[in-house]
Amino acid sequence: MKSLSSLENHLLVAMPSLEDGFFERSVIYICEHTSEGAMGIVINLPSTMTFRELISQADEHAIVEDEKSEQIVLCGGPVHQDRGFILHESQEGWSSSVSVTPDIMITTSKDILTVLGNDLGPEKSLIALGHAGWDAGQLEQELHDNAWLTVEADDEILFNTPVHAKWQAAVNKLGVDVWQLTHDVGHA
Repeated sequence: MKSLSSLENHLLVAMPSLEDGFFERSVIYICEHTSEGAMGIVINLPSTMTFRELISQADEHAIVEDEKSEQIVLCGGPVHQDRGFILHESQEGWSSSVSVTPDIMITTSKDILTVLGNDLGPEKSLIALGHAGWDAGQLEQELHDNAWLTVEADDEILFNTPVHAKWQAAVNKLGVDVWQLTHDVGHA
């Protein structure tokens, strides 16, 4: 059962003061957030690998269209960097998928890789290696410490905004000048 304050289907937007090497200026799509912890995918940290390189390692017989072959694989987070996570528009039929919303799923099974590069797969998708994870109460503490801002996710930022522009797009969606914010915390 999800908590009423679940951040599932929201974006965590790193505050400018967050200087952690991995999460600096990151945008994380929250796939799961319960009382037991949270899991998300960093959606704006490119790896050095393209989809063509990834698929050639996973399935040498897969057919990849030219337009999708150069899609950059993302560094989804520091946890399980050897595992792939496909964030995509809803499409049933994969061995290991979870619906985040009626429109968005996350799939971890290799069977989706064989169709991601052609017109049989979901039209919109992000491919990431690894994920970000928080233990119970850890994300809430980081929010309390003013490390992150939150905003509801949307397809435009997830799937249509270039990787290098996602942080600014998420900040713009907040409607505040993030550079005017202080990293000092003041809670009443």
